[in-house]
Amino acid sequence: MTALREQVLDWFVRRQREDWSSEDEHALNDWLDADRAHRSAYDRFDRHWTALDRLPADAVARLRARNASTAATMARTARNAVSRPSSQSWFGVRWVAAGIAVACVAAVSIVGALVWRDQQPVFLQQLATGRGEQIDVRLPDGSQLRLDSATRLSVVFYRSRREVILANGQALFSVHADTDRPFQVTAGPSRVTVVGTRFTVRYLPGFAGESGPVVAVEEGKVRVGRSDGATSSGRSANGSRGADALLTACQQLAFRSDGWPGTASPIPPEGIAPWRDRQLSFIDMPLSRVLAELERYADSGLVLRDPGVAALRLSGTFDTTDPASFRRLLPRALPVRLQPTADGLEIRPVK
Repeated sequence: MTALREQVLDWFVRRQREDWSSEDEHALNDWLDADRAHRSAYDRFDRHWTALDRLPADAVARLRARNASTAATMARTARNAVSRPSSQSWFGVRWVAAGIAVACVAAVSIVGALVWRDQQPVFLQQLATGRGEQIDVRLPDGSQLRLDSATRLSVVFYRSRREVILANGQALFSVHADTDRPFQVTAGPSRVTVVGTRFTVRYLPGFAGESGPVVAVEEGKVRVGRSDGATSSGRSANGSRGADALLTACQQLAFRSDGWPGTASPIPPEGIAPWRDRQLSFIDMPLSRVLAELERYADSGLVLRDPGVAALRLSGTFDTTDPASFRRLLPRALPVRLQPTADGLEIRPVK
């Protein structure tokens, strides 16, 4: 050990003692000011000590798993020696503390390298579809995605996890099982986590009638919760207690606007993603909502201004690629007529 490092250790260990006085603090400051190298060496040692305190739990687990427990043990021993100096001789404390620099540097370096490596993407892809467009994408892990109309998402794979960030739209996920790398879909404040399954996520922020993402499971199981990692011990924005939820096949769940999962409900297999067959099904849906949904795929050529007409309820299955058929069927299904205007065909009540 160099003389400077030994002096740093002396000052550092003494400063942790309960009998450290203001006179001692002045003496330390005089020593630090006497030479720029003194302050640099002391600050560097202090940063290593602080960094060890701030190691995240998962990083410590990875550190231990990679046979770096020796460094961590040395650091813990040194910390215990500092916190309980009365139970050991001053000579013993100094030599235990002498290992702090090596232990801290080794632990911080190893963990830093592991965290840095795990945070580096090994695959990154941006995907988007235009209005009325659908695409199928196969990912490097064997998972498959089907993006619906006007959908934007990002795919990022790391060594320890797979992530999709859904910015807008909806997609069908067929996830290849990999227990070492969970697959997560983040949509706004909500998150879906799986290992291997088949499910859909719909997220249309700002779309009329949408409070939050909607998840429907076709095969397997998915766990849904908040994307910020909050658990059932937390509370939602309105003060109610939230919790993660587990969905199984033929179940659907809509998230609340605060990001907490709502209540799961059953859904028939054919209702999970009818859009993949260019079909949209509605059951007792306001006409305004039906029209807005159809407009996501193509220009309907229809104009809706009358609030009473907008509130009329409609049920049926319609082809997203054939807006002309919808225009022909609408007056037969509801008491409305289509009036040509400068903006298009206005939907008006029958007089």
